Amino acid sequence: MKGLAALALLLLLAACGRPLPPGVTELTYATPYPPSHPFSRADQRWIHWVERQSGGRMRIRPIWSGALLSADMSMEELRHGVADIGLITPIYTRGGTHLIRVQSGFYSGADTVEAQVQLYRCIERQVPEIAHELAGLRVLAVQGGLLPGVATRERPIRRLSDLKGMRLRAPTELLPLLERLGADPVNMPMGEVYPALAKGVLDGVVAPIDTFKSLHFAEVTKYYNTLAVPRGAYPARAISARAWNRLPPDQQRILDDSVAVWEAALADEVAASGEAGRREALADGIAIDAMAPSEQARFDRLYLDDAERNARSLLPLGIDGPAAFKVARASVAGAGQIRCDGAIARQEGKEIWQ
Repeated sequence: MKGLAALALLLLLAACGRPLPPGVTELTYATPYPPSHPFSRADQRWIHWVERQSGGRMRIRPIWSGALLSADMSMEELRHGVADIGLITPIYTRGGTHLIRVQSGFYSGADTVEAQVQLYRCIERQVPEIAHELAGLRVLAVQGGLLPGVATRERPIRRLSDLKGMRLRAPTELLPLLERLGADPVNMPMGEVYPALAKGVLDGVVAPIDTFKSLHFAEVTKYYNTLAVPRGAYPARAISARAWNRLPPDQQRILDDSVAVWEAALADEVAASGEAGRREALADGIAIDAMAPSEQARFDRLYLDDAERNARSLLPLGIDGPAAFKVARASVAGAGQIRCDGAIARQEGKEIWQ
């Protein structure tokens, strides 16, 4: 992997030496995913749109498969110019994104990608700390996702008590709740989960059904429970302040307009990947079980209790987590709608400079 990263950097430096036609701006885009991943297919749709919309005056050069940005330091690397634009993962970042990580646990009732993105916009608009945590970056796409279930290796999950003693990979906001249910949860980047399942280091993973295909989990698990685990949205694509400030106003406007394009492409690809993952799971003989309604209702109550507790845990850091939690819960209007201050939320880009 180090050799591939070094080669990618050499190629990048060599490419930088090639002169561009007059009036053409080239921006690098870095992602940890390969070109075939659903996220990357959405990225490619965005790249083609930007280049076409600019009439060839903007070029986006993608660097795939983690050759430039890391999962846990992507925001800091982007701020320092490792790439111009990148896939960022604030929910895995080491420090500095406390509220963004915790707010991803406030989304119970936001069951679609579109609703999750809208709810994030509500929180972002009304809680200034979000902007502070994203200083030096301008977000180009907020990303939601399919509701996760639980995939396991050796024994099925049919009730919450079955989680007891199982070592599960789960997102940060779920760790306390899973511990209360008797599980042994850990957090790690998704790229490390497959080998951990294959070696038996993990008993299972909290993940959406698309991962049976996109991450090949059908090869290392046998069971899937459709427990509806709420999931949050978070800023997932960004351009560094230094790269943004180099752009002329007309190219800045194109990137502003591209926010809705990128988010729609991500929503499309996520939905398609869910169907593909379900087909893959069924074809590979994965046993799919549903959680009983009473068990799901109990899980939902525990989930919101933990979310509120996590929000309060930010107060000693000087972050008003309860205010963000209050905004989130007031904005979930039911029937798949998100309302901010009494109005349906709109998806829009936003400057987040310090």
